[in-house]
Amino acid sequence: MKKVYLVFTDTGTLLSRTINLCTKSTLNHASIAFDTPLTEVYSFGRKHPYNPWIGGFVKENLRTPFFNHSQCAIYQLTITDDTYYLLKQRIEKMEAETDQYRYNLLGLFGVLFNMEWQRKHAYFCSEFVVTVLKEAGIYIDDKPACLVKPQDLKEWKALELIYHGDLPVYLQQHGGYEVKVPLWKRIYS
Repeated sequence: MKKVYLVFTDTGTLLSRTINLCTKSTLNHASIAFDTPLTEVYSFGRKHPYNPWIGGFVKENLRTPFFNHSQCAIYQLTITDDTYYLLKQRIEKMEAETDQYRYNLLGLFGVLFNMEWQRKHAYFCSEFVVTVLKEAGIYIDDKPACLVKPQDLKEWKALELIYHGDLPVYLQQHGGYEVKVPLWKRIYS
């Protein structure tokens, strides 16, 4: 048996605060990870951390300053070895074809109004996570992936919450992470 992790984060950016208001929830960004120290983390989100308008398939580096003040919830899911490798292969294929994928910004409006808005090769974060889990036969639910919110995933009974709190604290405990302070803050502090 193998473990995969669903990681839910809140960076505190203007966009994330706006999404929190619309969903009346927090931790509205979903990712999937293949290791405990969270070095293999995948999602659909910002291609450039400080530009919310250019998005797509991303391998996230949670150790960048962009995530220094993030809150998170990390859930563990136990799956068979075969399912783990199937899931990993699917994501590796997407990573190899990353230029074909884009962020499904229009799909967010579909979720807001509970209308299916599926677009080829376009996903938002939870839509991506649910899609790959469904394709691997792990997540069984009649609700279309394009309508699944991060809160829906967090309520999935198959998940086991293993951590809730500051992301940098988790990373320090599980991967030898040091909080990186930008050079300008070191100079002017």
